[in-house]
Amino acid sequence: MNNLVIIGSGPAGLTAAIYSARAGLSPLVIEGFIKGGQAGGQLMTTTDIENFPGFPNGINGAELIMNMRSQAERFNTKFLMEDVEKIEIKAKGPFKIQTTSQTIESKALIIATGSVAKYLEIPSIEKFKNKGVSACATCDGALPMYRNKVLAVIGGGDTAIEEATFLTRFASKVLLIHRRNEFRASKAMQDKISENKKIEPIMESILEEILGSDFVEKIKVKNVTTGQLKEYECSGVFMAIGHKPNTDFLEGALELNELGYIKVKSPSSLTSVEGVFACGDVADPTYRQAIRAAGTGCVAALDAERWLRENI
Repeated sequence: MNNLVIIGSGPAGLTAAIYSARAGLSPLVIEGFIKGGQAGGQLMTTTDIENFPGFPNGINGAELIMNMRSQAERFNTKFLMEDVEKIEIKAKGPFKIQTTSQTIESKALIIATGSVAKYLEIPSIEKFKNKGVSACATCDGALPMYRNKVLAVIGGGDTAIEEATFLTRFASKVLLIHRRNEFRASKAMQDKISENKKIEPIMESILEEILGSDFVEKIKVKNVTTGQLKEYECSGVFMAIGHKPNTDFLEGALELNELGYIKVKSPSSLTSVEGVFACGDVADPTYRQAIRAAGTGCVAALDAERWLRENI
């Protein structure tokens, strides 16, 4: 019987492991692929990270994750590289986790399975991921490769307009491409478009193709009404069409919000079931930043330690 199992090995899960291991809980981290997630989380496919504190010259995403993993190992965290098939959650546990090859029991459970950004299903998008295609303007928009260049944002909601507005700090122009004839965003957000001369809305249009050699150089856009194709010079394409939390494997075991994120009793990491805690992007539909995920990983570890001390 494990004291604590942590499902997920991104910045939230690994921070939870560091804190709980130092507290003597001997956590087990299941770091395999989890219903669309990836071992190490989204940072494993992120190149340069310039906004994580402590790295004035930036750091590669995979390197940051491996540093955090090594730190957790230093305090005797155990790791298991297997898929999680399903979990059995009952009031106050023990909780059962079914992996690819075994059933694991634990007194407490931290879920840190993250979320995945939605991308359009276009072959050229896959080709240019991390080569000019990103799903996080806040993470990547300030990189030198995008400065004073024409950039594109795909989407029509609040997030799309927010990301387009953010990118205008660095880009020469931002193309905001939306398939409908009006934005879904709130009026306050739409006002930002008219106020910002660097944003060029391209309505009733979809991204047809991304062109370039080693890096994004142009985009081909199709008007959904006329069928007309038009090419634009462009050095970066940012997806703002939403995220999907990795919660399918829960199968109704925990209370989720309308978007599928785990509900927590903020500012704690407590979920709808005692002894089960959630942290990182799987419980955060708003910020989705590595430093925020790491902070909530700390919260989850402290909550789990306190709960185990008082209840087990």
